Amino acid sequence: MGEQTEFEEGQRAPNPGVYVEVGEARSFHTQIENPKRITLEKGDKFPETTNKNRKWKKEEKARVH
Repeated sequence: MGEQTEFEEGQRAPNPGVYVEVGEARSFHTQIENPKRITLEKGDKFPETTNKNRKWKKEEKARVH
């Protein structure tokens, strides 16, 4: 099993870093214009997203190649 990469509101950050909102339904084709970016320390809770279908993902893992 791999580590969790997408997080919901209220979950705790597993590591410090910058997290961004990612598209709905885990679609890599859905680009979010000006996504929310937050900086969290390990153990901080994730805030709510702009849209209930979005998730938080660590910025370096959210990039599309």
